[in-house]
Amino acid sequence: MYRLRRPIDFLPLFQDQKRLFTAGERFHYNNAGYILLGLVIEQLTKQPFADYVTNELFARAQMTQSGYFRLDSLPADTAIGHIENEDGTWRTNHYALPIIGGSDGGAFLTASDMERFWRSLLTHQLLSESMTAQLFHPHVKVNDVASYGYGVWLKQLDASHEKWHIMGYDPGVSFHSAYYPQSETIVTVLSNTSDGAYALVQAIEQLLLEKGIHT
Repeated sequence: MYRLRRPIDFLPLFQDQKRLFTAGERFHYNNAGYILLGLVIEQLTKQPFADYVTNELFARAQMTQSGYFRLDSLPADTAIGHIENEDGTWRTNHYALPIIGGSDGGAFLTASDMERFWRSLLTHQLLSESMTAQLFHPHVKVNDVASYGYGVWLKQLDASHEKWHIMGYDPGVSFHSAYYPQSETIVTVLSNTSDGAYALVQAIEQLLLEKGIHT
């Protein structure tokens, strides 16, 4: 885990494996695609991926508490991820994740910073209006109620409500952040356990639907 520091460090994990199917044949989410996107960004910008995101996203969106922090050198106010053992005891996730996050996930965020991210994105401070529209366009249908945009899940909640959301689940950490366009509501839940975010998101979403998603 301590040797996985840059997108290029992940290539030996999958670069020699066979394709699952021909490109464009069907949809299958995978982290390896995001590793490759990170490498493209590094080639184009001549910067390490984490530095580019820090300068061009976190700084521009005023996400002042967010960053790519090493697991063995976390800021004092950072929550430490925990994994539940079979006997009910707990251990930290320091040996279950790469030492520092990258293009397939692993940034440290706060709920308030995620609100700043959504507001900056939706007011076209990060991307042009046309590129933002491409981000939230349903490029592929995943099932009867969900589609995938460019890095964003798009889900139809009922006949009149939908949500756009991003999420991340790894050993000792879970994250779900959603934007409900009908009411311009933002909901972000972060947890330092492997699946703690999902149940709370469901509960909040049910309350929002019962109230017609009014803020």
